[in-house]
Amino acid sequence: MPLLAQNDLDQRVGKEMDSLVATYKHLHENPELSTQEKESSALIATELRKLGYDVTDHFGRYDSPGVVSYGIVGFMRNGAGPTVYVRTDMDALPIVENTGLPYASHVKVKRGDGADVGVMHACGHDIHMSVFLGTARMLAQLKQQWSGTLVMLGQPAEETVGGAHAMLRAGLFTKFPKPDYVVALHDGSDLPAGKVGWHEGSILAGADSVDITVRGYGGHGAAPQRAKDPILIASEIVVALQTIVSREMDPQVPTVVTVGSFHAGTKHNIIPDDAHLQLTVRTMTPAQRDKVLAAITRISNGIAAAAGVPPDRAPIIEVAADHVPATINNPELTRRVAAALERSLGKENVLPGEPAMASEDFSLYALEDPKPPSCMFHLGAADPAKWQAAKENGARLPGPHSAEFAPVPEPTIRTGVKAMTAAVLDLLKK
Repeated sequence: MPLLAQNDLDQRVGKEMDSLVATYKHLHENPELSTQEKESSALIATELRKLGYDVTDHFGRYDSPGVVSYGIVGFMRNGAGPTVYVRTDMDALPIVENTGLPYASHVKVKRGDGADVGVMHACGHDIHMSVFLGTARMLAQLKQQWSGTLVMLGQPAEETVGGAHAMLRAGLFTKFPKPDYVVALHDGSDLPAGKVGWHEGSILAGADSVDITVRGYGGHGAAPQRAKDPILIASEIVVALQTIVSREMDPQVPTVVTVGSFHAGTKHNIIPDDAHLQLTVRTMTPAQRDKVLAAITRISNGIAAAAGVPPDRAPIIEVAADHVPATINNPELTRRVAAALERSLGKENVLPGEPAMASEDFSLYALEDPKPPSCMFHLGAADPAKWQAAKENGARLPGPHSAEFAPVPEPTIRTGVKAMTAAVLDLLKK
């Protein structure tokens, strides 16, 4: 980006900061859970319409009948050229906020069982939306600098991994201009505010939820010889599953197999018939995923058989259908975006990053025809002083999904708007 254009962008972003920070604080204070993003999506749709975007709201179709999708698609045609999609997520998490911020969320909603649950933007989607709106403003103001079609995509339900599916199922790439590029960002505390990070290839892991029902034969706790104890069998399975990562996978390729839940039994002296395990599996490639899932099945069945469980009582292993593939940044696009970020922010503020084992349904857009190149980059959101203290002396620095996660609005939002605007201007440059 030429120096004059960069100075112009800096000034334009600066003029919007008070408004964007106010919007951020409003969104943070008023979070909405997945599939409930009514007010957040309305705010985005209203803003995009004011800016001259052609807006479709309530876009998307979930599997469950009767669930409303609050997806937003706003596009702006500006002559001939490629089509770029810019995506934000909108949903929050069921967490009671513990940041102490003056604009902290005090929102509570009823769960299905009637209990109250707190709601918090603990994954930074409020930052994402604020940057998204700032980017939409900048690109509307700078139409003379780009040519093509811009699609601003407000996605619901990222946290429950249903939102991208819903929008694609409803025909996102057939009812709206087909994308040549899809870009997004994600904030976090791994980088201080003012910095961004990028990585070619797999940047976020694919995720699977696996349920294992270990079946034995129940009995009296005082007569274990008459039972096939599923608690003992399941315990051995938990331990043996750890060898998948340590002994079966290439140590240079990140892999996670975590048992997050173990439930069995009702009383001290009863050996139950069943035990239940819940696992999260994180992998970086389809082949790696297949190998891990096959190992889970082999180990579970083998341990049960070794304990004398007959084949008709072998463990039941279920892999949830809502698999999220790894987010893989297209190398050529990522290098191009990184170069644009360096020109906008300065090389010292644009850092090569490492892949993370978190997951994102952003990955699905690149797998849908026409399989557009996609790129997600990291946006630093940590207080720089606290980040430095954590680096130097190991001070705790809460990150996403923590009740204490508190991005600093400035310069996080400013940096994000400048970065995303610069990336899109490069992709749509005349």
